[in-house]
Amino acid sequence: MREHESEPIPGLPEHLPPGEEMLWQGAPRWPVLARRAFHVWKIAFYFLLILLWQVLASVAAGQTLITTLSGSLWVIALAAIAIGALMLLAWSMARATIYTITTHRVVMRFGVALPMIVNFPFSQIRSAEIRRYLDDTGDIPLILKEGARASYVILWPHVRPWHFARPQPMLRAIPEASKVAEILAAALARDLEHDSGGTATGHHEPDDDDSVPRITRIS
Repeated sequence: MREHESEPIPGLPEHLPPGEEMLWQGAPRWPVLARRAFHVWKIAFYFLLILLWQVLASVAAGQTLITTLSGSLWVIALAAIAIGALMLLAWSMARATIYTITTHRVVMRFGVALPMIVNFPFSQIRSAEIRRYLDDTGDIPLILKEGARASYVILWPHVRPWHFARPQPMLRAIPEASKVAEILAAALARDLEHDSGGTATGHHEPDDDDSVPRITRIS
């Protein structure tokens, strides 16, 4: 059996119950995930500094250029192995990940060695935020209500960085993040309206009423 072949719908453990509809599905872009979650450019810069230091130290010691370059090959090889491994891991994680927004919940399917599916019903989501980037990708962290729990370790890298005390599940490195945020905001508002029996509106700006779902922009 191939990986995830048992899923009746890709990214979901079972068929959606009556009355629930899928609104959006997507996955991280792996080059973006490699840059922002695994920081491959920072690691490449680190190895570049080591290489420059090695070359300058060898030249200062009076070694020939050929000897200097030969002695620096280990740095180049180590950098290639480290960066290649991280990029392969980012590609594997992105390939194994599917984010799903339905009319009632957000579902995350992720995991390379140990696939997992985690549900976040709208009843557990207080609001969400969005960080957009110039490459038309973005991150959408979910701010959970009091009492709703999430594990930073289990969710990583699909979680907002550095929020350990109250982890925030995050749709990470997704394309067209603004459109996805609009879909999520509208779905949260409709769910609140249905539960309250009144009228609610999803907002893109902060609101003083925490009961109103909103998508706020991270500067």
